Amino acid sequence: MLRWIVIFLIIALIAAIFGFGGIAAGAAAIAKIIFYIFLVLLVIGLIMHLARRA
Repeated sequence: MLRWIVIFLIIALIAAIFGFGGIAAGAAAIAKIIFYIFLVLLVIGLIMHLARRA
């Protein structure tokens, strides 16, 4: 998932450099959504790991 976040951020940066504001905003929004999904899954995974140990 982190690879997808980096890919979308690079797309957003390149689009912003060339003046494509809409594409840059869209790619940045997608990267932000994927990042939040990654954080939620990370927290769930950590909680499940700690619950299995106990």
